[in-house]
Amino acid sequence: MKVQESGFQLPSFLPRLSHEKQDTLLKLLILSICAILSFSSRLFSVLRFESVIHEFDPTTRFLAEEGFYKFHNWFDDRAWYPLGRIIGGTIYPGLMVTSAVLYHILNFFHITIDIRNVCVFLAPLFSSFTTLVTYHLTKELKDASAGLVAAAMISIVPGYISRSVAGSYDNEGIAIFCMLLTYALWIKSVKTGSLFWSTMCALAYFYMVSSWGGYVFLINLIPLHVLALMLTGRFSHRIYVAYCCVYCLGTILSMQISFVGFQPVQSSEHMAAFGVFGLCQIHAFVDYVRSRMPHEHFQLLFKSVVLVAAIGVSTVGGILTFTGKISPWTGRFYSLLDPSYAKNNIPIIASVSEHQPTTWSSFYFDLQLLVFMFPVGLYYCFYKLTDANIFIIMYGVTSIYFAGVMVRLMLVLAPVACILSGISVSTVLTTYMKNLDISRRERKTSKKTDPTYPIKNEVATAMVALMSLLLITYTFHCTWVTSEAYSSPSIVLSAKQHDGSRVIFDDFREAYYWLRQNTPEESKVMSWWDYGYQITAMANRTILVDNNTWNNTHISRVGQAMASSEDRAYEIMRELDVNYVLVIFGGLTGYASDDINKFLWMVRIGGSTEKGKHIKEMDYYTATGEFRVDKGGSQVLLNCLMYKMCYYRFGSVYTEQGKPTGYDRVRNAEIGNKEFELDVLEEAYTTEHWLVRIYKVKDLENRGL
Repeated sequence: MKVQESGFQLPSFLPRLSHEKQDTLLKLLILSICAILSFSSRLFSVLRFESVIHEFDPTTRFLAEEGFYKFHNWFDDRAWYPLGRIIGGTIYPGLMVTSAVLYHILNFFHITIDIRNVCVFLAPLFSSFTTLVTYHLTKELKDASAGLVAAAMISIVPGYISRSVAGSYDNEGIAIFCMLLTYALWIKSVKTGSLFWSTMCALAYFYMVSSWGGYVFLINLIPLHVLALMLTGRFSHRIYVAYCCVYCLGTILSMQISFVGFQPVQSSEHMAAFGVFGLCQIHAFVDYVRSRMPHEHFQLLFKSVVLVAAIGVSTVGGILTFTGKISPWTGRFYSLLDPSYAKNNIPIIASVSEHQPTTWSSFYFDLQLLVFMFPVGLYYCFYKLTDANIFIIMYGVTSIYFAGVMVRLMLVLAPVACILSGISVSTVLTTYMKNLDISRRERKTSKKTDPTYPIKNEVATAMVALMSLLLITYTFHCTWVTSEAYSSPSIVLSAKQHDGSRVIFDDFREAYYWLRQNTPEESKVMSWWDYGYQITAMANRTILVDNNTWNNTHISRVGQAMASSEDRAYEIMRELDVNYVLVIFGGLTGYASDDINKFLWMVRIGGSTEKGKHIKEMDYYTATGEFRVDKGGSQVLLNCLMYKMCYYRFGSVYTEQGKPTGYDRVRNAEIGNKEFELDVLEEAYTTEHWLVRIYKVKDLENRGL
């Protein structure tokens, strides 16, 4: 909508500008407000919890202080003990490099800031950039009005805020910006067929590859788009130039990331991109031959070439796959196609809560209004099919499927939901606002109304009012979700009492501080992988597994120790040189995300390797197939190391009025094994609310002579 049509009055010094410039200025103002809103909405956790961050990767500080060369070749012997970790070959460095570059730029201009603060504010900063990119992408798809609506929506959508709040230092914090930037430049490349825009798209893709493993989604979606254009007869010289440049340059650049290596030309996940690249060459060659041969001769040649090519490609592909030159799909990729695959075959993937299927309530919780406007946007894109609209349709359909398979991928769905909803909201408002204006003009000029549409003004008024109401409820919903669900750091927990006051549980920091101050610097700490990053960063102690450990056998060994009896667990802990064991226990406070509730995953992962064959999941259930911690529970469970570490001394503690001692407030049961002592461990420290319990592994007995 133009400024002069909206009735918006600009300051007195602006009317000297043309209407087009005033319109552009107003759009820039609105877009700036959206970007600022996106940044400020994600600062809520910092203002509320005094800059306590979710996770802080110490590798970023090492990079900022020592430089990229040392960082790339750094062998961290304090991670994944006793294996160690080659940092350069086991991470996507984009996040850390971005933080270090911003840190050095700010210091170059004498803006003194600690690298930790850069990490805290990085995700909100890039969420503002994402807002700007969303505007430009939606503008390429429809117009500036739809772009402004989409930018406003993505600035506060809970599905994106969940991974971009201040302090949420994770790959996804910058990866969504990289993904949308790549898509925007791809659409620009498709529209223009320009080598410049194609090269920029390849560079954006390289940035995406360096930042997140989700780049596989891009390198499959873009070829799928090209294939769809071929099948619909829309393939042209522009598409040929754009895709060939993006694929060739993007593949070469992506192979420079050590963690990626030769996967783009060897793994099955990338073969679709390679296949479509081959089809582009064949399509271009066929078009050339068709222009040089008679129709009858061409048809015969075409059928023969297609038959020979199909046989040749199938044979070569089969041989390369059989000989291992083309690696099969990874378990994580299989789990996207078959949600039950990970649970049945790779429990380490299925154990992550973010890899669970998404519930219907989660869609509404994270998207709200977008759930209903998303299909409307798809309708408008189908109504006017263009090369760009075909892309956004494919992005929307594929992302909603993957988001349903894995809750983590709600992050991929949120941007396209905002884009399509922006298109739908903008189109609806534009359509009915025109009807409203026409009705007003008709009433001024004549008492007659359109006989084919007698209540045009009333319908238009009702639709505009309804859309306004929906947008208001969307704003309130996003604000509430952000404040209640996505503004609490995972290290400092909080709960509300009956009188409405808030109680803070600072047990995690308390435990990590105790480890840092009261244990030898060379101590090795065993815990489940969820807490590895925190122990490394905050306690500065060597850990066995963390959130990035890729070695299934090593994690399985930790699971075996947790699930075994004390004697067997002691052998494993001595084998791994463990000095301290840390467990999370929520039975006293009612904290449900504790290690007992995660224990069955430890059992499954522990029993998934050769050394863990003695661990069978059914041994931890009752005869009726129940997982119980009371007297009716399995004896194997009641006597395993994890059970004893969590419930040691708990049998004499009162937790609720009217309940017996040892009443677990999470499992709502009185524990079945109360009177026991630890043989191979001794309690070293238990935090104030019993959330974190630390045990010291006893040395071997000195038997003497």
